Amino acid sequence: MSSAFEDAQAGGVIDLFLSMPASKEKQAKKFDSIRAITNDAESKTMAMPAQYMFKGVPTYDEVDDPVALALAEMDKHNVRRALMGVHENEHAKRGFREHPDRFLGMVNVDPNAGMESIRNLERQVKEFGVHAAHTWGTGLNPQVPIGDKKMYPIYAKCVELDIPMVVYAGVPGPRIPMYPQTVDQLDEICWFFPELKLIVRHGAEPWTALMVKLLLKWPNLYYSTSAFAPKHYPPDIVHYANTRGADKVMYAGYYAAGLTLDRIFSELPDVPFRDHVWPKFLRENAQRVFGLTD
Repeated sequence: MSSAFEDAQAGGVIDLFLSMPASKEKQAKKFDSIRAITNDAESKTMAMPAQYMFKGVPTYDEVDDPVALALAEMDKHNVRRALMGVHENEHAKRGFREHPDRFLGMVNVDPNAGMESIRNLERQVKEFGVHAAHTWGTGLNPQVPIGDKKMYPIYAKCVELDIPMVVYAGVPGPRIPMYPQTVDQLDEICWFFPELKLIVRHGAEPWTALMVKLLLKWPNLYYSTSAFAPKHYPPDIVHYANTRGADKVMYAGYYAAGLTLDRIFSELPDVPFRDHVWPKFLRENAQRVFGLTD
């Protein structure tokens, strides 16, 4: 095992993708809106709409206390804080309210709802202290591309509130159209909003070489490793982190949506990051981007 990884993990980890665990039945219902926009028969039957891509998806017959279970899994691997959607369910809201030292709050912003979503974003930041905004336009009905005009008021409000915006790039796992998250759209967004802290989720494949070029080009564009088991981290991204991108790549898991923390942390030590990358990747970059103190 990499001693540099062990030392960095001992200093504490910030996970930029965590969702509350739920029973199999409740977990399946979370994805009803995605299944509704798929057209193939198999997707309609999948408990998780990208299930064909994942092995060992976390499943529980019953979950008495999702917050306690999530904290126990985090403690096992020294995950000090985790970014979680407060919009997800009542357990996520409770976790953020009761454990502000452990959970970073993220609020979903629906561009199809117009100004009401903008007002809600401002309210969530100013009244409840959420740390970031989030939109997965690919999973909306109608879909909203990351470069669409409906997204621009959201980006502007994030700049005004000085919070990061989380979006998705690359071919999506669910069998729905990919255009809303093609990587090339990031270029114009970053050009028009140079102050916007933009965090990309879910890999950017198969355009990782282009993703690296854009990360080099735009100072406030960041990459997070959500939805990828560490052994599948794209080589372009690992090479970039090891060379000029140590400050731009951040750890994000996928618990409990598709990966267990046990699997993630069993594979992480084998990622060929250089020693200086590990503390930045596991903690320091997120601290800087989110304005956190240790």
